[in-house]
Amino acid sequence: MELMVLLNALVTRLLFVLHSLIGVWRVTAVKKEPKYWLLALLNLLLCLETGLTLKFKQGRGYKWFSPAIFLYLICIVPSLWLLEIHHGTQYCGNEPGAVQVNVSNQDFNQSRDSSHGSEGTDHHIIQTAKVFVNQLSTICETVWTLALHQTFLLLLVVGRWLLPIGVEITRDQLSQLLLMFVGTAADILEFASETLDIEDVRKNYALINAILAVWTWSMLQFPLDLAVQHIGCKSSATARRIPSLLLCRYSAELWNIGVSLFIQDGPFFIVRSILMGHFRIFNQMLVFFTAKNILVVTLQLYRLAVITLDFRATVLQKSRKGEVCCCPCEPYEARAHATGHQENEMKEFVAFPPKEESQAPSEDH
Repeated sequence: MELMVLLNALVTRLLFVLHSLIGVWRVTAVKKEPKYWLLALLNLLLCLETGLTLKFKQGRGYKWFSPAIFLYLICIVPSLWLLEIHHGTQYCGNEPGAVQVNVSNQDFNQSRDSSHGSEGTDHHIIQTAKVFVNQLSTICETVWTLALHQTFLLLLVVGRWLLPIGVEITRDQLSQLLLMFVGTAADILEFASETLDIEDVRKNYALINAILAVWTWSMLQFPLDLAVQHIGCKSSATARRIPSLLLCRYSAELWNIGVSLFIQDGPFFIVRSILMGHFRIFNQMLVFFTAKNILVVTLQLYRLAVITLDFRATVLQKSRKGEVCCCPCEPYEARAHATGHQENEMKEFVAFPPKEESQAPSEDH
């Protein structure tokens, strides 16, 4: 096992565990109940996955799916749910500038006292750490929740970058996937922060749960790598199976369209339409992002129609020329199997000449 592969696999999963533990700590501090520390047990799943990956895959990733990212979602999402639901009854009354001034003054005074009264460097480090933790606890709860959301999405992108890739995905495909994740993460963060910050939404727990459910559903696209990988065609895929050939040729494009329509922009558009149509909630940003979702959904449907028409035209053109329509990603054996009956007829014609020609030389002899 390569040293860098092992190091990347362990460091990335360690970052996931530390971030999920910070989320559990914030839930325990907000709820004032130690029983919420039981959420930290979810990290045992990530530890188990780490051991299995190191043993069976030598630290490298899997094809089309990342178990580490999926288990990280399981570890951190419940904490964010609890913080957002509790956020409905807790509002920040301090100004950001005042909080920063108080924190800096307290840090200076306590650090100075600890430097005079401590007997060693170790004691000074411990006192500084305690002061730092106490200062973090004084930060407004809304700032904490937003910071956890932001670091969560950033860590998803950085973690996917640091995780060792498998043999099925190239670095070019990984770079494309990371660029897509950056745009997706920005849209998801905007959706959660923009809708949950509306005052009328905060008064309705059913709306909060619905928005969080759609937000959780949109996060499920991060463990998947189908957006940049093509599904290989089987040898049984022939011209009679048009859907199989379409999926073979445009697998990555179709997956991107499906994600946009059913996982991200489609559900976001439905939620925002319900907020404006049923609950009569209007603001400038809500209207703008609703129009953006409509535009994206329309363009994705247009892209789907273009792909379908282009594939249909290709099939008709090949059928008129008498060619067998095979997917370019099919192996050569599959194409030979699709046209095997034509080749057999040609071989029989060459191997067995007409009967009259074969008997003519024998009569002369």
